[in-house]
Amino acid sequence: QLLDKIHDGVNYLTERSSINQIRDPSFYPYDEEKRIPPWLAYDGQRLMFKAFFQESVQERRESGRQIRVVTISFFLEDGTMKIVEPSVSNKPEIFGRVYKIVDCDKFTRRFLNRMGIAVPDPIEIPSDPYNDNRSIPVFPKKPNRKPDNLGKFLKYDRKVLKFTGYWDDTASEYGVIHDLELRLYLADDTIEIKEILPANSARDMSSMFIKRMKIPKFYSGIDPIGVNDPFTVLNVLGESTEQSYLIADSLNTGKLAKEYYKDSDLAIGVRINVFGREVVITDLDPATREYYRNKYGIEEFKPLERPDTKHDYYCTSAEKYNPPPYNGFGSYDDSLGNCFRVVPKPPKLDYVRLFSYDKYAYNILEDKDSHILRFGARMISEVPENADRLFVINIYLQDNTISIFELAPKNTGFQQCYFQKRMKVMLPEQKVYSSDKPKFYDPCSFYVGARLNLGKFIFEITSADDYAIRYMENNCEKFPKANSNLIIDKIRAALKPVYGRFIQEFRPITQVSGTLVLSYDKLREALYKYLGNDIVEHEIITTARHYAMKEKPERDLREDIRRLIHNELKRFLWDDLDRLEEDIKHWDPAGSGFLPPSQVYTILLAPIVPMSLKTSLGWVSEDKDYCPRLDWCKFLADLGISEDNPVSAIPETQ
Repeated sequence: QLLDKIHDGVNYLTERSSINQIRDPSFYPYDEEKRIPPWLAYDGQRLMFKAFFQESVQERRESGRQIRVVTISFFLEDGTMKIVEPSVSNKPEIFGRVYKIVDCDKFTRRFLNRMGIAVPDPIEIPSDPYNDNRSIPVFPKKPNRKPDNLGKFLKYDRKVLKFTGYWDDTASEYGVIHDLELRLYLADDTIEIKEILPANSARDMSSMFIKRMKIPKFYSGIDPIGVNDPFTVLNVLGESTEQSYLIADSLNTGKLAKEYYKDSDLAIGVRINVFGREVVITDLDPATREYYRNKYGIEEFKPLERPDTKHDYYCTSAEKYNPPPYNGFGSYDDSLGNCFRVVPKPPKLDYVRLFSYDKYAYNILEDKDSHILRFGARMISEVPENADRLFVINIYLQDNTISIFELAPKNTGFQQCYFQKRMKVMLPEQKVYSSDKPKFYDPCSFYVGARLNLGKFIFEITSADDYAIRYMENNCEKFPKANSNLIIDKIRAALKPVYGRFIQEFRPITQVSGTLVLSYDKLREALYKYLGNDIVEHEIITTARHYAMKEKPERDLREDIRRLIHNELKRFLWDDLDRLEEDIKHWDPAGSGFLPPSQVYTILLAPIVPMSLKTSLGWVSEDKDYCPRLDWCKFLADLGISEDNPVSAIPETQ
């Protein structure tokens, strides 16, 4: 240890003396530029030399010496060294050896030359007898007979060729033709065969014909154990079983070469031997055809016809027996379920139709349709008291059930109640207790003017509600009485011979809004006169609705603007009506109740009211047209909501 000075008059204890800045630490001179410390100037740089040393080996009879090749690295940043020997079987020892440098890398040679140090040419390393002996190929005692199929697996993994064929087993007793499906896996040339079983074949337990394996081309019998092993065992040597060992035949003289089916052996019409069973290939799938077209250049793929024999059918279809007659308990479907099961199950419902026409499922949120067709009807009866009875017939589109409700006036002796509960109604003149399923009324049977026998009561339909008529017109392909195109064609064909007389007699003479119109009663009279019984009341209603004159209702522009304004106020959750009233009163100090429209427009442009410029200008200009001064009391009343001044729905976009 010694004392050194930090600056004048201040000493400190140090381990070694600092380097003199005046003398040169290296033998070679350096530039006059500012000196950079070595750890920064030579950071990441090293000098690499190639060297060897000779080592005496006493235990080896082949040679008494051994040459060890090493790499010497000199790190310039701190002057340290590192000796690295390539990985060999023997562990190296660094110290106590003499290394002879024979070569260096390109950077080291260039660096030393720049420093003024001459670097001689590389020196050849002497040969090592030990490594020379190890490089001589030696025949292995137990060669590896396992084939290398990794490249083929990586190329054809998950690529399968698919064939269809058959195996004709009709020569044997109770034999049939088996339809087969062959799959060739290109990764390892294995084949899997599955049998295509028809329905009711009694062979549903397993459809696997041959599991995935290599199929030999020539089959003579089952191979003994050990035939497919990679090497052959010659003998078992040893005094006892516990200490015995095997000797493998390196020449593998007992190995039998077998040929297996590959993709080049399969084609349409080829007969292959599958362990003694002759399988004929009849067709290929599109992917397999493309594979053979690209690899082998085959363009024609004509499928082979499969022989058709009477043995193809595994079992004949059972004779169809008619179910027993309906017994009257429950519905027909309920009674029919007792004939097929010991434990009866309820009949299956059409859930698609059930939910499509259910008004409580999702239609109530979309179009608010009730999916119930309502018709007004009267009873046709020889009894005078029943002739005046009025009914409402409801047809439920969900399941085509029908309910009848009686509209009994007062003092008639009849009660206002359900005449018939909701149920399916059979068509008349059908045998109830028979094996045939009865037919029921559907919605197409109902229209204005129809006479129906519902439960042995005759009803004449006299009217229909607007939803029923509109639904029938929208689904006119199901309701021919509401199909305007069919009705017009029928009317045109009937009036073609007497068209001139029809126009002369029923020419429109009434004008409505400058347009000649024909009243409904006049149209009904004309159609009944020339068509008679060929047209019904519902067809006349459909024709009148199709050609009806549609008048545009007059709309209140101010009310429409008010709806739009309230829509924006609700969207922005505005509730500062009192603040707006206070601001308007500020601009009307006299309390006259009137302000210029321009002043009100300026107030609306303030951030008090979240209203667009177009809407504000439209509302103010609407008042500006008829009054030079705006009644702001009425303006605030329209802006607010009360029971006397509610806000109707937002107008639809036209």
